[in-house]
Amino acid sequence: MELRKAQRKQAKIKLALQGTSGTGKTYSALLLASGMASWPQIAVIDTENHSADLYAHLGEYNVLQLSKPFSPERYIAAIETCEQAGMEVIIIDSITHEWEGSGGILDIHGNLPGNSFANWAKMTPRHNAFVQKLLESPCHIICTIRTKTDYILAEKNGKMVPEKVGLKGITRDGMDYEFTVVFDLDLKHNAIASKDRTGLFMDRPEKVISREHGIRILQWCNQGTDPSLEEIIMQVNSATTVDQLRTLYREHPQYRVQIERLAVARKEHLQHEIITNNAKYNDYGTGQSEQ
Repeated sequence: MELRKAQRKQAKIKLALQGTSGTGKTYSALLLASGMASWPQIAVIDTENHSADLYAHLGEYNVLQLSKPFSPERYIAAIETCEQAGMEVIIIDSITHEWEGSGGILDIHGNLPGNSFANWAKMTPRHNAFVQKLLESPCHIICTIRTKTDYILAEKNGKMVPEKVGLKGITRDGMDYEFTVVFDLDLKHNAIASKDRTGLFMDRPEKVISREHGIRILQWCNQGTDPSLEEIIMQVNSATTVDQLRTLYREHPQYRVQIERLAVARKEHLQHEIITNNAKYNDYGTGQSEQ
């Protein structure tokens, strides 16, 4: 364990746009992305029946068509394809299918034999792996989420009547907590931030999303300081656990090529130390070290 001073580091945004059909989620995501990268560095993972191609007039962005089954593993593979192609921004349009689409989490769970409650122990790790991939990606990620109107029962004139309380994203409960920014879109294409850890958009009037939103987000992401290659190499050489090495490799994708061989060598050294220490401990326990 190490106690250190808080330090603002450069970041990759993880953002969600949620709304009902017709609110402009795909179009808004593309405009946002255009403020964060050039068009050839933007990729859309399209699960919405080729909807991404409708806006090809905006620029020469890339499209990866993802068809059913919409399993978490297929989403992960699609993200990795975009990463390997050198994309700066990945738009996933939409992540709703991972949850309730054909071959998605709910569909798979519903077809499993046995106890429904116990079967969630099989499904939750698969969904969590998808969420972790979003969070750990070295790319900016913009997700769109379909929504439905949510209601609660409220008392009125002595009777319990349904009362509209807003929009609920069609994905696993709590998914919005994973994003840095969440925009809710209405049918006039206006966006309002329901969550905003950047402080750029919270408590601001609703507004149609434009390229300027992306520019402001990119500026926020680029604030702070990143350690130099020399500092990362020192941290790799001084790492005392394999988990520390994994964290360094994950959090500094810009240095992965330079530190990969060094990190592997350090990992092998640490594993050799563990084996050696275990052997010494076993010898001591059996009294062999005294002979």
